[in-house]
Amino acid sequence: MWIYVNDRFVRKEEARISVFDHGFLYGDGIYETLRAYKGRIFMLRHHLARLRRSAGLIGLDMPIAESDWPALLQETLERNALSDAYLRITISRGEGAIGLDPRLCPRPTVVIIGLPLQSYPPQLFQDGVSLTVVSVRRNLTSALSPQIKSLNFLNNILAKQEATQQGAFDGVMLNHQGHVTECTTSNILFAKDQCLCTPSVECGILDGITREIVLLMAKEDKLPIDEGCYTTEMLQHADEIFLTNTTMEIMPVRRIDTQRIGQEIPGPITRRLQELFRLNLPRFLE
Repeated sequence: MWIYVNDRFVRKEEARISVFDHGFLYGDGIYETLRAYKGRIFMLRHHLARLRRSAGLIGLDMPIAESDWPALLQETLERNALSDAYLRITISRGEGAIGLDPRLCPRPTVVIIGLPLQSYPPQLFQDGVSLTVVSVRRNLTSALSPQIKSLNFLNNILAKQEATQQGAFDGVMLNHQGHVTECTTSNILFAKDQCLCTPSVECGILDGITREIVLLMAKEDKLPIDEGCYTTEMLQHADEIFLTNTTMEIMPVRRIDTQRIGQEIPGPITRRLQELFRLNLPRFLE
């Protein structure tokens, strides 16, 4: 396996970062997860734009020119003979002396990893997954903006840990007002009375790129859309629920805690959006 570290590709066994790297010490850094279909990367420009946004929000200078990213990612695929693949870009503040001041780190650390895509079991898409509403609240937006894809992922990890202990596939996180935000690594959408609903960015969510594509397809298909604030009760009384992220695409939900969702899995709107996603996929590959 070849991994890009800073300015060159190295074998996995040689891929190392310093114990003084501030990404390791403090979670000071950002990342993006991308997916390739038959060697073509899904929504590449959007992912790179979000990476730049995250960097800007933490005052981190992008260490690689915008025009160089596509070639580096393509070389990652080719060196590892990958077709359907998972790609992860990690940029930390870099190596520096102990301390919180970002100026202690003269150069960011860049890592690009490419792996064969590990698809979710087909049975999950047929039967749906179970969720639980966890007690771990989403970070206050005024404390840590969800618009930053931060290496500091402990908030989500604690929520995932609680969901796993409850025997659920994932956990639904609420904000400080008790409104639904998202799951630990995915956005949540639901259908009620033929309207597609999803928590708004103002609720404290990361505006997922697959979420964006699903909303675009729904709009083109003339399906009413509402982005707002929702309670867990509204979610539990939905006609259909599904999750979205880069690797799972569109995943139906069968249950939240003890509440069964809908009459069939996946529901008609979920199935329609899954079909539209596959049909439109070539539009979003670069």
